[in-house]
Amino acid sequence: MKKLVLFIAILSLSQIKAQIDPVKYPTFTNIEEALNSKKAVYSMSFREKGLFNIPPKIVKLDSLFFLNIMANKLEKMDQELFELKGLEILNVNENSIKYIPDEVSKLKKLTSFSMNLNSLTSINPNLAQLQNLKVVHFDANNLNTFPEALMEIPTLEEINLQGNQISFIADRLKQIKNLKFLNLSDNQINDLGNLSFPENLKYLELQQNAIIRLPENLFKARHLEFLNVSGNNITEISPKVKGLKDIVSMNLANNNLKDIPEEIKQLKNLKTLILTGNPIEKSKIENLKTLLPETQIYF
Repeated sequence: MKKLVLFIAILSLSQIKAQIDPVKYPTFTNIEEALNSKKAVYSMSFREKGLFNIPPKIVKLDSLFFLNIMANKLEKMDQELFELKGLEILNVNENSIKYIPDEVSKLKKLTSFSMNLNSLTSINPNLAQLQNLKVVHFDANNLNTFPEALMEIPTLEEINLQGNQISFIADRLKQIKNLKFLNLSDNQINDLGNLSFPENLKYLELQQNAIIRLPENLFKARHLEFLNVSGNNITEISPKVKGLKDIVSMNLANNNLKDIPEEIKQLKNLKTLILTGNPIEKSKIENLKTLLPETQIYF
């Protein structure tokens, strides 16, 4: 699982780098070369440099908006980091950092913050002061509750918390009004209560948990397009599933479902329904095919 998350982390970094024009914003990998540049330095990468600390001279690069310090040996976030007030994209994946300092609140312009594969057990409440954040990745850490600081940042569009130990989520998710992508897969969630979800949510990943029942409020997420709840202990799907009007793909594989409610026929946009690994009788599968003639059903 750690290797899978690592792959995702690298993929995410490549997506971020794809947003940066390499001609207009060349990425420097040597601090001295960056300091000697006659032009403003916007992008810096110390990936896999074996660093225990960030080079102190980095504070002189006051134009920096992209910083990658992935895959080093950092055990803490150095204070120099928080002097880079222009930072917009920060990647600290694959280190050994245990906590985020209070000074994180200084990075007011940050829009993307990635700390996958570290040793975080909680998220500093001061993160809530970063009201420009759109993307956060805290995959493969040691978090046991959904970070409440994130619920104070309505600008967030993507939250990745895969591969932690989360078992509790306060019913305040709906406050993250712009959230479109939420990944809580491979955690320890067994009870979602009647958790409410943001109206704009499009992608929801809850696979590889221990969920027994999906909350009724989930079926009010009218804009949800992709739902993955495979590898849980779900025994039934509510007839209210008909509320997922925009759903395109639904993965219910490897649960304990014996039937699917007839109301599923109202999901006119459903293109893929995955039911493999459930104890559903063949006759009921055939009935589903009749109800959903335009849907590819895997069983």
